[in-house]
Amino acid sequence: MTSINLADRSVDLGEWAARTENAADVFAGAVRDWLDENLVGHFAELRGRGGPGSEHEYFEQRLEWDRHLAAAGWTCLGWPVEHGGRGATIEQRIIFHREYARANAPARVNHLGEELLGPTIIEYGTPEQQKRFLPPIVDVTELWAQGYSEPGAGSDLAAVATSAALDGDHWVINGQKIWTSLAHLSQWCFVIARTEKGSARHRGLSFLLVPLDQDGVTIRPIQQITGTSEFNEVFFDDAVTDADLIVGDPGEGWKVAMGLLQFERGVSTLGQQVGFRRELESIIDLARRNGSIDDPEIAARLRRAKVGLTVMEANAQRTLAGDIVSATGAASVTKLLWGNWHRDLGELAVAVVGAPSLIGPAATTEGRANDIRDPEHVELDEWQRLLLFTRADTIYGGSNEVQRNIIAERVLGLPREARA
Repeated sequence: MTSINLADRSVDLGEWAARTENAADVFAGAVRDWLDENLVGHFAELRGRGGPGSEHEYFEQRLEWDRHLAAAGWTCLGWPVEHGGRGATIEQRIIFHREYARANAPARVNHLGEELLGPTIIEYGTPEQQKRFLPPIVDVTELWAQGYSEPGAGSDLAAVATSAALDGDHWVINGQKIWTSLAHLSQWCFVIARTEKGSARHRGLSFLLVPLDQDGVTIRPIQQITGTSEFNEVFFDDAVTDADLIVGDPGEGWKVAMGLLQFERGVSTLGQQVGFRRELESIIDLARRNGSIDDPEIAARLRRAKVGLTVMEANAQRTLAGDIVSATGAASVTKLLWGNWHRDLGELAVAVVGAPSLIGPAATTEGRANDIRDPEHVELDEWQRLLLFTRADTIYGGSNEVQRNIIAERVLGLPREARA
């Protein structure tokens, strides 16, 4: 069995594991060997590139890398085989993410398609939608953006005002989305729109698949505090999409949207957390090299960070194994854990760097400062960028306040917060 090429898409990884002794070790070795053999040549310069706040780094090269992964059978591991996936077990997916992080491989460009939209279409989409949209996600030939947040509907997603009306064989869409990550680089956007006139809150919403390359769509990058523009505001002015490009029935958009968010806070967090571990290990190594680890306060904060990361990983694995009773509560707990932990890690990073973190690129990144950002903006090193970017971690994807309300009201059964 060990002679099987585990990157071959014809191999169902789950079935293979069920009948192979020491399957986990064999699989980890196969992933490790493939990464060692392929993160070479022009791909070698991508190691560690494209993380939070640096999504613009080497984008075209990272897109090429993702397609290289796809050609070798390493994308969409957890999808069912009949939908182009590999049928991988949760354990295998964890192993893949861990080995990927250990190799310092580049951040993936197809996260929204592979980890969020794809599973949603598998769960809620029609056979025609699955046939049309899943293969281009598997082979990374179409990229997706998420059209949820609006200027008046961020964490309170039920306040969506973007509208869509059915006109013959098309939906006609009008409104604005904001904080739309990588929309300027994507071909499609999944959009929550209000399709029942006069409806309010969770009712009357629909989940539409909308092409971005059309006259009715305007995309404007938003400059972030890091000086980069990874996300955008998107305007729909009589934009159109085909009538059958609705996932679920009209008015079921809230159910589909919440289903997608369960995927967002499910297995896709594994890759996020292994990236967190790499960041923490780099900070610990820096603290050893510059002597800041001898400061009792710094040492204590580093220990707390390690404990917090261990708790996050254990919580994610319990959730994925189905040991958490309330999926809604588990998702909110997960968001609270990683959002606050990562924000604190950014503050810890600059504390470890010390005074140099205040004066331009700190002399701690050994030439790793971003050399391709907009030259009009102040250059930041990776730790300064981490500090600034993680200020948003407790806001986007559902703010701390919203997550605590969900836990209080939907899990603990406490009285609802009074609304103005």
